[in-house]
Amino acid sequence: MAAEADGPLKRLLVPILLPEKCYDQLFVQWDLLHVPCLKILLSKGLGLGIVAGSLLVKLPQVFKILGAKSAEGLSLQSVMLELVALTGTMVYSITNNFPFSSWGEALFLMLQTITICFLVMHYRGQTVKGVAFLACYGLVLLVLLSPLTPLTVVTLLQASNVPAVVLLQAATNYHNGHTGQLSAITVFLLFGGSLARIFTSIQETGDPLMAGTFVVSSLCNGLIAAQLLFYWNARPPHRQKKAE
Repeated sequence: MAAEADGPLKRLLVPILLPEKCYDQLFVQWDLLHVPCLKILLSKGLGLGIVAGSLLVKLPQVFKILGAKSAEGLSLQSVMLELVALTGTMVYSITNNFPFSSWGEALFLMLQTITICFLVMHYRGQTVKGVAFLACYGLVLLVLLSPLTPLTVVTLLQASNVPAVVLLQAATNYHNGHTGQLSAITVFLLFGGSLARIFTSIQETGDPLMAGTFVVSSLCNGLIAAQLLFYWNARPPHRQKKAE
């Protein structure tokens, strides 16, 4: 009977969340304080949770833009650079054969970010330019994932973008004196996800560049979160006039 009960649980956990030796350590020998295996379980669980959560992270931002029919307060340059950073993480991880649980959110965040890029252009009256951008991005992504692109280029792409991404948005917020259509839900989810990714990157990839990228990303996302709180009650000038 124990073996029968063990079967479905083992199929559920191995190898998605645990290697077989850790499953035996935790659930056969009942060594529930085995730290290395607990770290693996926590890292895999967090990683998959982040990947699953990434399906929804930027949807509040997308819906906020669609609801307002405006992308006011969003820096197009910042959104594009974020797209480059996400693309770099995704391509770098695929090239290095990292487990999907350590980078999968980059794929889903990339799809949502490119949607935001298009919406920003669309609501600025540049719909044709937005469609052309989507086509060009698809071609660039194919080239990056092909053997034509040297590993050094992919590594540089992964390492170089994160600070510029958020600093541009932070500068836009400071210049405007408000955060416009920036979504609080999206900002805080990104901040929490980047913090958790520091641990999962160290645990699952052992790659200092990946871990360092998420350290910098956490600091930068924390800056935007702080600005959002600071400008919480601020409104764009034209809205203030309407209210009067």
